[in-house]
Amino acid sequence: MSFIETVFSRLRRHPKRIVFPQGENLRAIQAGRRFYELGLGVPILLGRRAVIEETARRERIPFDHFGVINPETSADLPDFCRFLETLDRYKNLGLADARETLLNPNYYAAMMVQYGRADGVVGGIDAPTSALLRPLLRLVKPSGAQHLVSSCVVADTGRPDIGHNGLLVLADCGVIPSPEVDQLATIALQAAHLCRQLTGDTPRVAMLSFSTKGSAVTPDTEKVAAAAALARQQAQARHLEVEVDGELQADAALLPSAARDKGVQSAVAGRANVLIFPDLNSGHIAGQLIRIFGGRAYGQILTGLTKPSADVSRADDVETITAVAAIVGLEAIEMRRLQEMADEAKAKKKRKPAQV
Repeated sequence: MSFIETVFSRLRRHPKRIVFPQGENLRAIQAGRRFYELGLGVPILLGRRAVIEETARRERIPFDHFGVINPETSADLPDFCRFLETLDRYKNLGLADARETLLNPNYYAAMMVQYGRADGVVGGIDAPTSALLRPLLRLVKPSGAQHLVSSCVVADTGRPDIGHNGLLVLADCGVIPSPEVDQLATIALQAAHLCRQLTGDTPRVAMLSFSTKGSAVTPDTEKVAAAAALARQQAQARHLEVEVDGELQADAALLPSAARDKGVQSAVAGRANVLIFPDLNSGHIAGQLIRIFGGRAYGQILTGLTKPSADVSRADDVETITAVAAIVGLEAIEMRRLQEMADEAKAKKKRKPAQV
């Protein structure tokens, strides 16, 4: 069973509602239909019903079991406007401007996931990353103390000798142009968490550079080495089962023979399943190359938020968009499980009688 088929299988047991902000786009309609046919949950398309139905009829796409919401006529719009005005950034916005903001489908979708009207959001089908990222950053609560949002590409390389049966998690490939040491460390742990969610395997995180363990010394290589040390320290402090090493060149991270030849011995070297790039240039290029050379690349999967979301490429096909929606749905299952565990722990602590 392929990686994405295992994702489908797991999601079928707990189907989710995924909102597509670009609901009038043909690929969104096709991906929504495929999402439903696979038994993964309910697709929610944002847009004008007449336009969506006409496109579906023209392309002979069955239109039953879709959710369609036009933000302009939605019954939730007044409540969402009130929610928006409670946020510090929007307190003096006024009702008319709040309404105008939420007529943007990306803002409306972000509000839907924040207030439980949908379980996850998949955008970017016909818009740049910033169009989805900006409303998510403004409306969805961050996770963790760092308040850092980054992104991952989940790459199925087709090489079972690499990563987790051919699967790699790459980060950051879409958000932070030039991360500092503390940001790189946070990105590493966020990507490790996603790897654990998707594979159940121990994350083995390689902090990548053009140098391996001091074979070259520059401010850039020293930054990567410092980020690796900080990520290890943070993982130990939080009792996370994560292995981190760096700085490593890509071959030393992925190929046991290269790691041996370069004299690197660690739990990560030659066995990495998570690759952390030193900047957005290298991360984004790597994600594109995976696609070009025949692998499957799913993402950007956004990390660092309390609600699951993803930004797909404007060049992604329907199969890839559907797969990304499934990954987002799987994240929603895990996030709900973690929230329930946290709520149970709080309740248990509250019930515990005070010691005298």
